[in-house]
Amino acid sequence: MRSSRGMLAALLILALPACSGRPSGVLLPIAQIEQIPGTSRVDMLVATTRKSATDRGVLFSGERGDAVTYTDLAISIPPDATRQPGSVQWPKSLPGNPATDFVALRAEPVDRSKVAAWTGRAVRRGAKRHVLVFVHGFNNKFEDAVFRFAQIVHDSGAEVAPVLFTWPSRGSVLAYGYDRESTNFSRNGLETLLRDLAQDPNVGEVTVLAHSMGNWLTLESLRQMAIRDRRVAPKIRNVILAAPDVDMDLARAAFHDMGKDRPRLTLMVSNDDQALAVSRLVWGDSVRLGAIDPNVEPYRSELERENIGVLNLTTVKSVDALNHGKFASGDVVALLGKRLADGQPISDGQVGIGDHLVRTAAGAASTVATGAALAVAAPVALIDPQTRETYGEHLSNVGSGLRDTAGSGADLASAPMRAITGGR
Repeated sequence: MRSSRGMLAALLILALPACSGRPSGVLLPIAQIEQIPGTSRVDMLVATTRKSATDRGVLFSGERGDAVTYTDLAISIPPDATRQPGSVQWPKSLPGNPATDFVALRAEPVDRSKVAAWTGRAVRRGAKRHVLVFVHGFNNKFEDAVFRFAQIVHDSGAEVAPVLFTWPSRGSVLAYGYDRESTNFSRNGLETLLRDLAQDPNVGEVTVLAHSMGNWLTLESLRQMAIRDRRVAPKIRNVILAAPDVDMDLARAAFHDMGKDRPRLTLMVSNDDQALAVSRLVWGDSVRLGAIDPNVEPYRSELERENIGVLNLTTVKSVDALNHGKFASGDVVALLGKRLADGQPISDGQVGIGDHLVRTAAGAASTVATGAALAVAAPVALIDPQTRETYGEHLSNVGSGLRDTAGSGADLASAPMRAITGGR
């Protein structure tokens, strides 16, 4: 017990030193005089249940708002020759440089009554009038979700009108319980957005891409829609469940409640997803939908019976140590974009899931869960500057409770530690 607590204490100490983190306020639009050759632009509509922030460069905080708010955002992406597909290049200082960084060009509020006017302009570029809705996962600040979605849209090359739905995540590995409840808080908001898009005459079809904890929000919203309307809106044709941090039994119930006329479901899984392995430990050995082996029973027959397509990414190489970051890779989103454009089935066993970092680390908002979250987060904090930054911000909230519970949380640290050290 003493050695476990000592290891955790050492990890915490190493996590504290200041580092070159990202600047705050990266979404303040730059005063761009002329477009730099080779840069690209992604125009997106953002719908959020977050509370507005006082900082114009932050836009929205991790707290919960009173209603769904809409924003018209334009993001500039540096030339392809200066960035690796699948990557987001954050500004090191403000204002960002469009030649090397992701930067905001426009951020204007939109009234819900004007959303149809936005879709009318956005879908003209695509003959299919296709809208792609992205729902992010755990531990995402507002700017994280915005820049990641811009990267996905750009690297996919898909002719879609991009719509981001972002829910109140505090962007901290210690806020798993708060984030989880925020998805429940946001169910009506996402359902309303999807219903509005489905009823919009400018929109021909809707694809929903959800990642990690965002899958729980997506399944719950679609389930609600099916219960209210006796079916999911027909325009919602594809739902892609990337690395879903969802209990398998709850997923089964959601599939059932959506009915036979539900959208075409595609599941992106990876057997080596260490973040979901940790989540399974935290949830009491509950099987997570994103970590199943689709080739073994009972899952193989069940997925076939439910007509759920599968993209098994276990053999896909990942840039992050926890193998939870595969869906945003350049090759994956490029193939996804081509299939969306061609109207082909998305599932063919070749592509993947993702986002970054620890993403599924802790349990409920209690002292025990906080201790577990710290134990899980600590090894990742050693190699990731942003984790160290948010990690240090929350240590003061743990106090004496950590000393009482560090031993119980230390065992959970072994899974991500093995991922980082290669099992040594």
